[in-house]
Amino acid sequence: MGRDEFSCLVLKELHAAQDVWKDITIATLPDVHVGRRGSVLSISPLRLLGEKLNIPVQTIPKEKRDFKTWQLPPPFSEPHDSPPLNHLLVSASFGRILTPKMLNAFRFSRRLNVHPSLLPSYRGPAPIQHTILNGEKETGVCVIEMLKAKEGIDSGSLWGCRRMPVPDNVMYEELRDTLAVAGGKLLVSVLRDALEGKAIPHPQPYASDAPRAPFITAADALVNFETMTAEDILRRHRAISHQKPLFTHAPDGKLLQLRSFVPKPMEHPELDNMPSRPGTAVFYKPNKTLVVRCAAGTALGVTKVKPEGKPDRDADEFWRGLRAVKQGAKHVVFGLSEGRTL
Repeated sequence: MGRDEFSCLVLKELHAAQDVWKDITIATLPDVHVGRRGSVLSISPLRLLGEKLNIPVQTIPKEKRDFKTWQLPPPFSEPHDSPPLNHLLVSASFGRILTPKMLNAFRFSRRLNVHPSLLPSYRGPAPIQHTILNGEKETGVCVIEMLKAKEGIDSGSLWGCRRMPVPDNVMYEELRDTLAVAGGKLLVSVLRDALEGKAIPHPQPYASDAPRAPFITAADALVNFETMTAEDILRRHRAISHQKPLFTHAPDGKLLQLRSFVPKPMEHPELDNMPSRPGTAVFYKPNKTLVVRCAAGTALGVTKVKPEGKPDRDADEFWRGLRAVKQGAKHVVFGLSEGRTL
């Protein structure tokens, strides 16, 4: 069970290990229309991979309420006195909470989830994003027992874990793929141990203060130059821009997406001459970059933006089009609901 690229890479590792399975069936989310006015059809990457590998694909209902009454595909939905030992449920970035009836169709130790964090840290739907957001230096992937929702999401016993460092300046997609491949290999290792009778689950360590990984929302994408350093903003961009582009307010008060950045915080030659207010911006001609003052005296380089209702623009084109700049202003302020110039 899954949908996205993380699920695909886990499946590839599982599919290649033909000693641990006889038949595979995929359950994935349906294709959905996204974008402005639903103009783009988003197709489940897992469905496409399944079709390529000639694996049967079942589509679950679009609405979560309808999923609660969805029936598992045969042979998993067939009545048995007790669930067969050779029936296995695996989920990876599925995005749905399974009902007790679905879980009860499989034995304990036969309902596994591949979760990309070092549990109990970052339980929830967005562990990779929060790992990067919080500047963690180490992460990992776990294969865990799936429990009923009332018993705790991502709280099941650990069948295996792999630790790894978080590379400097890593983007979400890179870390996702690294964790997915490691998770797929770990899943295969756990299944081989299970076939040999060597797999042993261990309860998750108790940690009441373990960080959580809730859904990413639009509020997470709002840049606050007064409280965020340049590194904070760059880390946020690496963590969530694939799903929620960062944004602020332009000097005219309209929303402004920040699309592309200089990879590291800048040491700008004009910082000493710029007003100290965070959000103050100047255009630096030598590298055609908007330089924005951030918290703690740091500076952020922005190379591409997207004004509200308009296409992407390079920093120099956007700067030249600002009314205040046309009127002779040398600095403007971003991040205000009502624009002002200096």
